Amino acid sequence: MSRSFVLVHGAWRGGWCYTRTAALLRAAGHRVFTPTLTGLGERSHLATGSVGFRTHVDDVANVLRWEGLDDVVLCGHSYGGMVAAAVADAMPDRIAALLFLDAILPEAGKSLLDICAAEEVATGLLRSAAASGGRLVPPLPAALFGLNEADVAMVEALCTPHPLPCFCEPVELTGAWEGIARKTYVRATGWAGYAALGFDPMAKVEAGAGWSTIDVDCGHEVALDAPARLADMLLNA
Repeated sequence: MSRSFVLVHGAWRGGWCYTRTAALLRAAGHRVFTPTLTGLGERSHLATGSVGFRTHVDDVANVLRWEGLDDVVLCGHSYGGMVAAAVADAMPDRIAALLFLDAILPEAGKSLLDICAAEEVATGLLRSAAASGGRLVPPLPAALFGLNEADVAMVEALCTPHPLPCFCEPVELTGAWEGIARKTYVRATGWAGYAALGFDPMAKVEAGAGWSTIDVDCGHEVALDAPARLADMLLNA
């Protein structure tokens, strides 16, 4: 049976992260959408001071609306996990399953910087944005994410600065996304960065209902490090 997959990338990246996994899913006859969020990747020319978290939620929600998608498997990686949760919260009737790919999980009324318990990290992001004009946060080095060595140069070349308001804007949630029956959290065991960044997604997963968890032995960039494994996880989500 053909399914519809919508795959949301993380900060500083673009839909290009999912090229390998999308090719595998499409070859199996599925519909796959890998939208690049406004202001990033091939849409980096749209990075203005008005691009915020809500813009990114609208980017993905509008794919579902204009493509007429229902029964969707929605996947969010890293920062994209917050976006995917907010989309599912607004459109729960269209979502069959959620897969959070080593992702940050949102908290209602809080921004990404609000839920970052590592003050030095939040301050560092703000300082780096200020040093580059105050509007965009320059990408962090790809090697920090435990990426396989062969892809480091490609990722460094394709990453773009991220609009700062996306990290500062509080996330509006009703809690509807948590009621979606099928929720999977994929943890990349080859990267321990969330501890340093002050995020603890697994605490929320372990305390919630309806979650399944999968550990994958690779770096944070699961779609690049293990694209076939990700395709299998999505098909089973």
